[in-house]
Amino acid sequence: MTKAEKQSGNPGVDRIELMQTFVRIVETGSLSAAAEQLKTSQPTVSRRLQTLERTLGLRLLQRSTHVMKLTEDGERCFAHAKDLLDNWKAMEADLRGTQDEPEGTLRVLVPHALGQDQLIVPLVDYLNRFPGVSVEWLLHDRRPDFIAEGIDCAIQVGVVDNPSVVAIKLFELPRVVVASPALMQDRTFHFPVEELQTLPWLALRTFYRDEVEITRQADGQSHRFAIQPRMSTDSLYALRNAALSGLGACLASAWLVADDIEQGRLLHLVPEWRASPLPFYLVYPYARYYPARLRLFMETVRAMMPLIEEKTSEVLTRKKQH
Repeated sequence: MTKAEKQSGNPGVDRIELMQTFVRIVETGSLSAAAEQLKTSQPTVSRRLQTLERTLGLRLLQRSTHVMKLTEDGERCFAHAKDLLDNWKAMEADLRGTQDEPEGTLRVLVPHALGQDQLIVPLVDYLNRFPGVSVEWLLHDRRPDFIAEGIDCAIQVGVVDNPSVVAIKLFELPRVVVASPALMQDRTFHFPVEELQTLPWLALRTFYRDEVEITRQADGQSHRFAIQPRMSTDSLYALRNAALSGLGACLASAWLVADDIEQGRLLHLVPEWRASPLPFYLVYPYARYYPARLRLFMETVRAMMPLIEEKTSEVLTRKKQH
């Protein structure tokens, strides 16, 4: 038994594990949340915290029925523990180098529509190449709380305004005006852009609600008009299905409606005009070390982006109306 083990009062204590547990408790805000992320029980997390406090001879957390707060010693311990764990991970990464085999569980937050469609291709490719990894594929159209939710990375559509994360712009999602043949009936397909406002409209609340603005690609001229949507939704699929049913015209992501336009289920109206494209980001928190499963997933997503771009470019260059 080493001197350190004698001092700890627990010869089998794993100090790295104790520090990891303490950091996770602080970051999640509760013992139960920490236990869930660590895939263990709450009593185990509680025992580890007690062991760490006993080993250090310090009270790290003030706990009551509803409140958990760091003591002064706890705040210093948390800062040191974060540095220690980051350095430990960096050392492991440096020593393993290219031999670092990805393993474990990767938690990824993705938008509903993209997460069910375009992003399945890179996901399947990634899982096929790295059998030691499993993925929790979480579909939400919102901004993640990386620490509290234990999210490794996210795909985000729209502006990234969180200064505490890394945001890699993958590409921009073009948006086009579409409507069903049933809605257009005997209207000419090449009607002036000014007549768009006479159509019934659908709105995607996340990006437009009561106004549509489109730009002519040839000269940058913009055209803006107010709408009173027959239906507003926060779902791209609901928007597409409502457009297919003839309920109204809409601004839709080109990748989502490319096949519909190809098959004549939707008409690409005023093809020389587009709405402003939506930026598409890969987002993850800053860290000194990124595990192989995360690094390789990010590489896979970035490598597969040209396939999505190719599909969207097809619908944008197609001028023929069905």
